[in-house]
Amino acid sequence: MRFDRRIPTRYLAGVSVMGMIALSSCAAADTSKAKSADTVTLAVPSWVGAEANVAVAAYLLEEELGVKVKTRQMDQPVAWDAMDGGEIDAVLEDWRGFPDKEKKYVTDRKSVVAGGDLGVTGHIGWFVPKYYADEHPEVTDWKNLNKFTDDLRTAESGEKGQLLEGSPSYTTNDPAIIKNLGINLKPVYAGSEAAQITQIRSSVEKKKPFISYWWTPQWLNAEIDLVEVALPPYKEGCADDLKKVTCAYPDTPLQKYLNADFAENGGDTAQFLKNFKWSTEDQNEVARMITAEKLSPEAAAKRWIDENGDVWERWIPGD
Repeated sequence: MRFDRRIPTRYLAGVSVMGMIALSSCAAADTSKAKSADTVTLAVPSWVGAEANVAVAAYLLEEELGVKVKTRQMDQPVAWDAMDGGEIDAVLEDWRGFPDKEKKYVTDRKSVVAGGDLGVTGHIGWFVPKYYADEHPEVTDWKNLNKFTDDLRTAESGEKGQLLEGSPSYTTNDPAIIKNLGINLKPVYAGSEAAQITQIRSSVEKKKPFISYWWTPQWLNAEIDLVEVALPPYKEGCADDLKKVTCAYPDTPLQKYLNADFAENGGDTAQFLKNFKWSTEDQNEVARMITAEKLSPEAAAKRWIDENGDVWERWIPGD
């Protein structure tokens, strides 16, 4: 959503411009005051998979541990600054898209600590609909994309083919990849995960050709057949210099991070978040209920919890 870097906006209204400025200046903030074990503040990034994580964690913290849960809607870069400053206690899904902040806060300042794997592996790539790939198999190789400029052109992309993107807040390598590989595409931003899904669904209903920045896990993948376009294979270090990057995105085991003081002094609350680990299928199911079935996050979390005690009971400290 997802180096989001998915990295998916209806939540962004909760963070004002002034709030962002304040958080971004937290480098020298005092992080000595840990949150009490009976209260926790969680960041909610702007894509539904991350919302699903928080919904389930919050429901269990409140119902099983008696913890008061507060949430803050914010983009990932702001969340890193907020963890450093003690404004939030944890991020439950990080796509490793901000290595500079990770180094600054985890390695150098030690104000943020790793909270372990989420249990979900993320992957970003360029995808086309299966019906288009079936008709034109060669479109699934980046070397052939310039042959399909006319099919992929839109009013927004002009003389180039359109590469549909999600939110401008997602960190992507796409502009550099396009430039460095000489591909006749132009990134066009839908504005949010929801808007991107709407455009994809509309194109699929009309059987129109399109190519989109997309990711897994994503609940929509169970409803719409998409085929990944092969970019040059990812190799360690190939994306370190954006001026030269020409490779695909890596598979990324998604990570949790906690404010260091909270991790040390948050008791069972912090331990629960460290223990929280589920599968791609579990996350997709809760995300699908929120988005496709229009359940509230709390209702979706409750339904999943009622049906999956064998999974979440392992997260409860002492059980």
